[in-house]
Amino acid sequence: MGLISVLWGIVAMVWMIVALIPVIGITNWLLIPFAAIGAIIAALGIVLSRPGYRGRAKVGLVLNVVVVVVATLRLGMFGGVL
Repeated sequence: MGLISVLWGIVAMVWMIVALIPVIGITNWLLIPFAAIGAIIAALGIVLSRPGYRGRAKVGLVLNVVVVVVATLRLGMFGGVL
């Protein structure tokens, strides 16, 4: 689960960088749930894995949470949230 969450976070990060382009910013509405699902997968990976093997899941959780925060701020700052 840790590897899946890291890969999910990397895809979300790349998508977030593309979504920073002004015209394509509407994709943040799809990006936030996508990254939230990745964060849930990472949280499950942290809970279900042994203490020595939680590193990838923690990295995936951090990546996905950063994407959710940045995408939410992007929508809030530039009028995406009414």
